[in-house]
Amino acid sequence: MLTTIIDKSTHLIDQDWLDIDTLQQISTHTHDLELSETARHRINHCRDFLDQKLNNSDCLFYGINTGFGFLQNVAIDKTQIAQLQYNLLQSHACGMGDEVPKEIVKWMLFLKIQSLAYGHSGVQEQTVQRLIDFYNYDITPVIYAQGSLGASGDLSPLSHLALPLIGLGEVNFKGKKRVAKEVLDQFGWQPIELQSKEGIALINGTQFMAAYGIYSLLKAQKLLKIADLISAISIDAFDASLQPFHPKIHSIRPHKGQVETAETICKYLTNSQITNQTKTQVQDPYSFRCIPQVHGASKDSIDFVSKTFLQEINAVTDNPNIFPDDDLILSGGNFHGQPLAIAFDLMSMAMAEIGSISERRIYQLLSGQRGLPLFLVKNSGLNSGLMIPQYTAAGIVSENKQLCTPACVDSIVSSNGQEDHVSMGANAATKNLRVLNNVERILAIELLTATQALAFRKPLKSSPVIEQVYEDFRKKVSFNEADRVLHNDMKLAVEFLKEIKI
Repeated sequence: MLTTIIDKSTHLIDQDWLDIDTLQQISTHTHDLELSETARHRINHCRDFLDQKLNNSDCLFYGINTGFGFLQNVAIDKTQIAQLQYNLLQSHACGMGDEVPKEIVKWMLFLKIQSLAYGHSGVQEQTVQRLIDFYNYDITPVIYAQGSLGASGDLSPLSHLALPLIGLGEVNFKGKKRVAKEVLDQFGWQPIELQSKEGIALINGTQFMAAYGIYSLLKAQKLLKIADLISAISIDAFDASLQPFHPKIHSIRPHKGQVETAETICKYLTNSQITNQTKTQVQDPYSFRCIPQVHGASKDSIDFVSKTFLQEINAVTDNPNIFPDDDLILSGGNFHGQPLAIAFDLMSMAMAEIGSISERRIYQLLSGQRGLPLFLVKNSGLNSGLMIPQYTAAGIVSENKQLCTPACVDSIVSSNGQEDHVSMGANAATKNLRVLNNVERILAIELLTATQALAFRKPLKSSPVIEQVYEDFRKKVSFNEADRVLHNDMKLAVEFLKEIKI
């Protein structure tokens, strides 16, 4: 069942499956959020059960009436249970480093709301509603990228997410960083009075990793489409053959991504005069000939990543978990980020290869082969042309190789040995986004290079699709007649890729 979109402005928080199409709609951040009646019922049913359990029992429940981590065996008096939750948020808000981008903080808010709405966390409805208010009024807590080990939940970043609920911490609102209490006062909101379990419900969970995951997944999927399009431009710019894209070749090695890529490239180059002219070369370099195999392998990997992330955001990942209808409060490990850590590392490697093969095409286009001038400029020698953008691309490719060292096989002991294996999924998440931004820059340099080369094929024309992209790009970046500051062209090329709709 698909998640319900009520109308153009409201997204209903319920237990229906969140799919990619729904996430694409939510990614515009033009929808307000609202709890469904069934979600309200689940939240309140779970909260009522927990209150009754604590009132009628002297049992110890981890993080509810005990200390945390290594302090799990320390019983907390009933009169101090609320204070325990406040102490938890304050003591665990230990983030450092760069601030998390606003778009990802919005995803953190959304995913935390979604997880709490399943009714297994024991929070008050008003706590979830305040998170919804933050989302709807574009109040984004200030969160830092460093501090999570990707197990026991994203403790530090989620603590910073939750601090404004109790009037602490900072938020970004209307373009300014503000003290959270000031913004609460501006709206006439009182700080939330936390009840038992609420602090740990707010900060146990994988929403920091998952938010990076959804943001990065949507970006990666777009970059894969862009890579196919730009590689098609490079094929005609290099006067390469379409024979390696023939469906018969791929029918006998039918990996899904490979077949799809070959078909897409052929469609992009339909009715190209350059493609249809007789070729003199017997074979092309691998960076052209093997585009389906390389791009396709990355696409198949991203399909696995997508499946993993979708499962995660449709799940409950705090601890302990409450099952009111079964009279159970169970302590487990759903907060462990290992599935996400592995997926992030795979995404980094898959997308780094898109950048790697792109840089090789850039290199070939500058080599003075196939009737193209050396470095794609007239009067080379006096002019260096596009020589140095390839240097930049090469440096970025090497940076990506370094960033692709997997985080998921790393671990470090914390909490005095109680948390003795962690996923490092948060580190995998933040460096993965660096890889994706790098790939975007490499593809922008390839677009700059391929369009420059394509101009030397005139009067022959490429396909209508490619010619339209060429014309649109020329509105931002003109043909390079002689040396100029190419940094500006490269920045404009990145902007073009951010804006392009495929």
